[in-house]
Amino acid sequence: MVINRDKMNRRNFMKLSGAFAASLSVAGCSAQVLFSNKPKDRPNILFLFADDQTFEAIHAFGSEVETPNLDKLVEKGVTFTHAYNQGAWGGAVCVASRTMLNTGRFLWNANGVEKTLNEEKTQGRFWSQYMKQAGYDTYFSGKWHIKTNVNELFDVTRHVRPGMPKTVPQAYNRPHEGKDDAWKPWDTSLGGFWEGGKHWSEVLGDDGVGFIHQAAQKKNPFFMYLAFNAPHDPRQSPKKFVDKYPLETVKVPENFLPEYPYKDAMGCSKELRDEKLGPFPRTEYAVKVHRQEYYALITHMDRQVGRILDTLEERGLDKNTFVFFTADHGLALGHHGLFGKQNMYDHSMRVPLMITGPGIEHGTVESPVYLQDIMPTALELAGANIGPQVQFKSLLGAMQGKGGAYDAIYGGYMNLQRMVIEGDYKMILYPEIKKVLLYNLKKDPGEMSDLAGDKKYDALKKKLFAKLLTLQTETGDPLDLKAIYPSLCGG
Repeated sequence: MVINRDKMNRRNFMKLSGAFAASLSVAGCSAQVLFSNKPKDRPNILFLFADDQTFEAIHAFGSEVETPNLDKLVEKGVTFTHAYNQGAWGGAVCVASRTMLNTGRFLWNANGVEKTLNEEKTQGRFWSQYMKQAGYDTYFSGKWHIKTNVNELFDVTRHVRPGMPKTVPQAYNRPHEGKDDAWKPWDTSLGGFWEGGKHWSEVLGDDGVGFIHQAAQKKNPFFMYLAFNAPHDPRQSPKKFVDKYPLETVKVPENFLPEYPYKDAMGCSKELRDEKLGPFPRTEYAVKVHRQEYYALITHMDRQVGRILDTLEERGLDKNTFVFFTADHGLALGHHGLFGKQNMYDHSMRVPLMITGPGIEHGTVESPVYLQDIMPTALELAGANIGPQVQFKSLLGAMQGKGGAYDAIYGGYMNLQRMVIEGDYKMILYPEIKKVLLYNLKKDPGEMSDLAGDKKYDALKKKLFAKLLTLQTETGDPLDLKAIYPSLCGG
């Protein structure tokens, strides 16, 4: 059921009981009154984090990828259909996304903040520290990729992974139709996800299961942060998962292009690592093979998610646990002639975001949000003190049908791209070449028809530009767009 963002029906989202229901239904109530001061009375928080998973890559959303366990989260809980990452200050988009998530700060305010926070760590400025202060036992395993020592931030850590598994030359500039491909996702000799003798997703599944058994013996509630490296490249999984996706069944995106015309000006040239994975010009064959391997890695990861959720239920902890699933950003993988995530299109900015837990019923929220809103949402559910430096917003109000948390969404990438979404429209700017793109997302979800050249949209472009300038201030964006786009100012 898709709810109009202006007419959301509360009964489709939260059906709560007791004091918890009463406190959530009172507008403006403080987080402190959601639960008693006794930590044992507070809910557990399980956070499952994927890497590079676009919003569309879940079967329940109509995708060809098999995700039975993620589908269960969709069926049991609330799905935010328009959850965005704000962008990045460098090519490693995941660094910015994860820093924002764990500090609660908007994009440019989060840039470099880890140094300051490391110096202030005794005051508690990271997500896990807020949870510890609220009486939670904290657990971490998987990809961290923030410039701070994760071992000092969680009570228990296992298998702290780097930004991506080690890759090899065979993984790039491939495949070429009719030629031998030296890359095989199941070839354990190539290392990557296979380094250490067991696939990293399976190791994280083991850690999650072990953490739950450990937490079940404790009195305090738990906060578990389980971060997969999947489905980031190198996209490796057992052969049986690749075989689930015969090439003749894999679809090429409707907005496929052999080459994106503005790739150099927006920072996605042939030299960008992500873009080098596939050959230039892009071919439908290469896109199919990469998507086949992407789907296989997601299905393999989904299997591990199922193990974790099954263990949670077996230990009787599911009744008092809120489960969050999202990804740090999306991925193009053939859309618009791009392969990476360093762009402002929805396939790379939007992610899946599902929440299940006590009292949450099945439903969808179309109001645009940021994936980093998970952090203050979890803090509010935990009854934790939320510091004034946390800029992202709790999603509980939107889940109750009280309206969206934001009237517009911001996006930025280095000094090379800017984006704003308001209502049905998205405007993208490429400052290096003073380019403006405009899309009607409702009529053109594939972002294939640029309206910017039509004079009847001039007033709308100025309106969106004014909103973008406001969002620049909120996010700490220093780029002087007025000097670059004087024609969009005023009027």
